[in-house]
Amino acid sequence: MKHSFHVIALLLVLFLVAQIFGLIITTQYPSEKQLPLDIERPALEKDTSFISIFLFILLATVIALILLKFALFQLWRFWFFLSIFFTLTISFAAFVPEMWAVVAGLVLAVWRVLKPNFIIHNATELFIYGALAAIFVPLLSIISIGILLLLISLYDYIAVRKTKHMVALAKMQGKQRVFAGLVIPNGKDVAILGGGDVGFPLLFAGVVMTQLGLGLFDWRTYLVPLCTAFMLFALFVFGERKKFYPAMPYLTTGCFLGLGLVLLVI
Repeated sequence: MKHSFHVIALLLVLFLVAQIFGLIITTQYPSEKQLPLDIERPALEKDTSFISIFLFILLATVIALILLKFALFQLWRFWFFLSIFFTLTISFAAFVPEMWAVVAGLVLAVWRVLKPNFIIHNATELFIYGALAAIFVPLLSIISIGILLLLISLYDYIAVRKTKHMVALAKMQGKQRVFAGLVIPNGKDVAILGGGDVGFPLLFAGVVMTQLGLGLFDWRTYLVPLCTAFMLFALFVFGERKKFYPAMPYLTTGCFLGLGLVLLVI
């Protein structure tokens, strides 16, 4: 077992809460609704949007590796701060007036970067991914998000098992206390779940919900999150301590399993 049972349970609960919050936020931002701060969605075709999104992910990884190689940690922290501020603002604006969302996003982003702790870290993580879903779910079809997950899964496997640069990035983020993802204290160590491992299943669940005309109160909406959580649980149970695993292949399997169940009962 990769972590103790109570740590695994807490990670799974946080993962599912992030999925639920993300789906709620997604419903508040239909494709025709303007995002806060005049942020505009990229002009992408749904069936081919996965190409641009995947290339953007590769570019962001290259930039992160350059910052790591040259130890430009302050620039990394500033980039991290802006990411938190904008995503929290978008998510909060789904529930409160934009000005309040801006203030809350700014305060929490400063707090997390300058005085981080496990509570503020995970509390903000629960809302960050909903903003990404609000931006990208309207740009994706079920086919394009499926292809994107397959590409990300292959990339995750290569980055963790072959080149291992994702492991180096995770360790650097941990040392600088600017890790993107869920973090749970685990004795003298920490248990982590990367941000992509939370965000990409949410994108898939959001696209399935919107494309198939499901709603927040439709139990079928939650088949994808439940199946991905089950696959994540399997990874934690059969994984070894102190060993890094590419989670996306497991989560992608869960996403496709969840979609299959949705199609069976729709």
